[in-house]
Amino acid sequence: MTEYLISGETSYVPEDGLTATQLLNNGDGLTYNDFLILPGFIDFSADQVDMTSALTKKISLKTPMVSSPMDTVTESDMAIGIALLGGMGFIHANCTPEKQASYVRRVKRYEQGFIQNPVTLGPKNTVEDVKLLKTQYGFSGIPITEDGLSNGRLVGLVSSRDFDFLPCKDKGVLLEKVMTPLSELIFADTSVTLAEANATLSKSKKGKLPIVDKDGNLVSLIARTDLKKNRNFPLASKDDHKQLLCGAAISTHEEDRHRLSLLVDAGVDAVILDSSQGNSIYQIEMVKYIKQTYQDLQVIGGNVVTAAQAKNLIDAGVDGLRVGMGSGSICITQEVMAVGRPQATAVYKVAEYARRFGVPVIADGGIQNVGHITKALALGATTVMMGSLLAATSESPGEYFYSDGVRLKKYRGMGSIDAMENRASQARYFGEKDKVRVAQGVSGSVQDKGSIHTFIPYLVSGLQHGCQDIGAKSLSQLRSMMYTGELRLEKRTASAQVEGGVHGLHRWAMR
Repeated sequence: MTEYLISGETSYVPEDGLTATQLLNNGDGLTYNDFLILPGFIDFSADQVDMTSALTKKISLKTPMVSSPMDTVTESDMAIGIALLGGMGFIHANCTPEKQASYVRRVKRYEQGFIQNPVTLGPKNTVEDVKLLKTQYGFSGIPITEDGLSNGRLVGLVSSRDFDFLPCKDKGVLLEKVMTPLSELIFADTSVTLAEANATLSKSKKGKLPIVDKDGNLVSLIARTDLKKNRNFPLASKDDHKQLLCGAAISTHEEDRHRLSLLVDAGVDAVILDSSQGNSIYQIEMVKYIKQTYQDLQVIGGNVVTAAQAKNLIDAGVDGLRVGMGSGSICITQEVMAVGRPQATAVYKVAEYARRFGVPVIADGGIQNVGHITKALALGATTVMMGSLLAATSESPGEYFYSDGVRLKKYRGMGSIDAMENRASQARYFGEKDKVRVAQGVSGSVQDKGSIHTFIPYLVSGLQHGCQDIGAKSLSQLRSMMYTGELRLEKRTASAQVEGGVHGLHRWAMR
């Protein structure tokens, strides 16, 4: 009898673990730390895992990571950096509409194919004008047209090398005195293709290639720096015009329709309706307004944590949903308002519903490490939004400071009293009319993480290895495994969580 208890046919494998439905439909609210994914079968290398995933109905990313629209996380530097690495940044709205639009414009002008409506100056502008534009946009190679307009007759081009050695007192020198004249420029006509233009730039070793029509009027511009960026950042997220993708946050208030107009003019690709509780008549009306006014603009609604919340926004026409309420490291909504949901349960419930309508889901909040990213995507999210994980990187806003010998940057919740000094942040929590402010977030500091150009690749590699251990060769396969029940999960006790982390050491370091 004993031999039958310890042996059997090799085709027999006992059922192990739980399906996502079994684990997350039992009435308990679970966080990412409350469960593990059981390993699968490996027949591919980690670098073969395809990270492509949908952000909205029309936007897909090669890296399923986006930065949060927080004023200590995402401005233009972060949005540029994460877009170059295949993700996308969302510019915060805790500033004037004009300032936010300028951040978006800077991202859109950073890398381009044919640069339509390039920044131009006239011959009577000065060297000082070029320096101001360089400060604003980050480049100094500027075409000079007869009337200073972007479609005027090309007469020359100026770059920093034309005035680098001018004394400071000569900053008022006219550009016609220092520019490279048309006779010395290499340019192309409007029949040139992007590939031909890039080949011309590469051969000529020039920094810019103006494209002109038969009358000599400037039509567009090609930049040599974009050739190098294409080579160095093959995963970069770009639109149809080869410009980096960029998103931005707006509130649901009617006055932000002006902000929206400026963002659209700046070239924004998607907007997030930034609200702690997205299931409101205000957000539904704003979604309908945007879809009627700007049909091509992608709209992400939220935040939501239930299927019922998601239904109203899907019916209104959102192109994506942002999931999470009170799970961020600096968010205290669950504690103060007694409202919210543990993040793993929230992601699964909303994603399982939204997929029926083809609406992608962003898991926003509670991401503390690369394992949490894998779990969020395994539960149905198509991308993850990160705040604290990207705070204190070189590209995040703010200055570094030291405390007890540790290099830090400030990080605060948009519901903190500190952030709510600005009306935009108050609007996110429906608190702009309150006489007494109730904080739903805190202010703190985060340890320096270096540049996202090293940190994001680390996260991507960790995610690929996690998918490899699971046996999923792509993120779409990972979600499919979850919905078919092939992906098996297991709940963790408090002791199991201790065992799964670093333990039993007097001192340790990740090196």
